[in-house]
Amino acid sequence: MIALHSSLPGVPVLVLMMLSLLLSRGFCQAVTEVNRRSYPTVASFLRTYTTCSPTCEGTDDDASVVTPPQLKAMLSNRNVQLFDVRNPDEYQDGHIPQAANLPLDVVEESLKLPPESFQQKFKVKAPGKDDDNIVFNCRSGVRSGQALTIARQLGFHRARHLKGGYAAWVEQEGN
Repeated sequence: MIALHSSLPGVPVLVLMMLSLLLSRGFCQAVTEVNRRSYPTVASFLRTYTTCSPTCEGTDDDASVVTPPQLKAMLSNRNVQLFDVRNPDEYQDGHIPQAANLPLDVVEESLKLPPESFQQKFKVKAPGKDDDNIVFNCRSGVRSGQALTIARQLGFHRARHLKGGYAAWVEQEGN
C-alpha cells in the first residue's frame, strides 16, 4: 500500500491535493480566457498560413468554376456579369465579349462601392451579393481565383471564375 503524507506539518494530504487541483484548473481557465480574447496563438498563426489559397486549387471546385462552354451559354442568354480582372492593357489586347474590365488591384474597393458609383465607374450594373451569375476571368485563372476569394470574403458567395481564363476561352471558343 502506498502511504501518503504531507511534507507540511498539520496539513492533510487531501487538502494539498484539492489546492493543487484548484490552482491547476484556475491556470487552465486563465490560459483559455487569454486564447479566447483573440490574442494570436500558434494555432491561429498556423491556420492563417496553411489554409488553401487561390493558387493551390482551392477555388476549383464545381461550385466555384465556370468552363468556357458554360460561359458561352451564359453569354448567349445574356445571363452573366463578367469581370475581366487583368490590367487594362491586357484587356485592350483582347477580351471576352461583354466582359467589363475590373483590374484585380481594385476589385476589393470596387465591390464595396455603392451600386450607383460602381455603375458610373465601370459602365455596367453593380453585382449584388446574392447574384449567381457573377464570373471573374483573367489570362489563366490565377488572378480570377484571387478575385473570387476577395469577392467571397465580401459576401459574394455565389460568384465564380472562368477555369483556365482567357487562354482557355480562346483555345475552346475563339474570339
